[in-house]
Amino acid sequence: MEADPANLALVASGSFGTSLRDDVLAGFAQPQRTLPAKWFYDQRGSELFEAICATPEYYVTRTELAILQRCLDEVARALPTGAVLIEPGSGAGTKTRLLVEACQPCAYVAIDISRSMLSIGARETAVRFPSLQVLAIHADYTRLDVLPDERLPVGAPRVLYFPGSTVGNFTPEETRAFLGRVARWIGPGGSVLIGVDTRKDPAVLEAAYDDRQGVTAAFNLNLLARLNAELGCAFDLSRFRHRARYDAVLGRVEMHLESLADQQVEVAGVVHALRDGETIHTENSYKYEPAAFRSLAADSGYTCRATWTDDAQAFAIYHLVADAADGGGQPACAP
Repeated sequence: MEADPANLALVASGSFGTSLRDDVLAGFAQPQRTLPAKWFYDQRGSELFEAICATPEYYVTRTELAILQRCLDEVARALPTGAVLIEPGSGAGTKTRLLVEACQPCAYVAIDISRSMLSIGARETAVRFPSLQVLAIHADYTRLDVLPDERLPVGAPRVLYFPGSTVGNFTPEETRAFLGRVARWIGPGGSVLIGVDTRKDPAVLEAAYDDRQGVTAAFNLNLLARLNAELGCAFDLSRFRHRARYDAVLGRVEMHLESLADQQVEVAGVVHALRDGETIHTENSYKYEPAAFRSLAADSGYTCRATWTDDAQAFAIYHLVADAADGGGQPACAP
């Protein structure tokens, strides 16, 4: 096996909170059965998610990438150079490497619950930028209270990068809690660059989460395959189907796994009866109009300094600053 680059360090933080077994048992005990979306990302799930990003219907990745490429110079001017760049849920890190090249951080911190994707993405970044200190933290970033500061440059400004509208997986209340955690990582005056999907035609949204090739369906069903492999469950995947629906009142796309028959399933030693048509709720993806997201950020202790979007305003990238004393900025690089 090829040795890791000298500028790459891998840390297992142990910050995972509840186990897969605990989360499954708790989720199946609810009237609406649930499975936390964070457990999608075993190696197969991570590979399927990368494939989702390439489907014609899933506009999120290509739209955000186009915005970043078009506005990269302006984004780089807005962010401090020589910063510690922190990316929770780092995954493959394709957009991140564009940002590293433009903003020239002194260190990059990748955090991911999938050890395989973390190793691949962080290693590729370390190889491409040999003078960049790369710290890869294997952890659930929603449970990581502090970063290993002893491994990071002292006094460098901090920038958190959170692309892909991953923040949409959280409820608004969870988003406030997450941004509060982030504020502790980056400190007063620290920056957040965050990508957020906007509300749009429900048909477009539902197609994005239920592509014609069935990649998203395979991604959703893979969660049951993971339970079979890791918890000894015996889900028959052919007796479930993927469902995606947009809730206009809550402003979110919901993903579910629908039972195709009355059946009994054993989950971590507990037998549950599922009715024909009953669903297991696996993911939310909240969508925000720009004004609504800026208001949520303000409620969480941030000032929005800039908003970058595409011509159709299908997606937005925000520059937030923690505990900023001055008022929010005007949208930049927007139509």
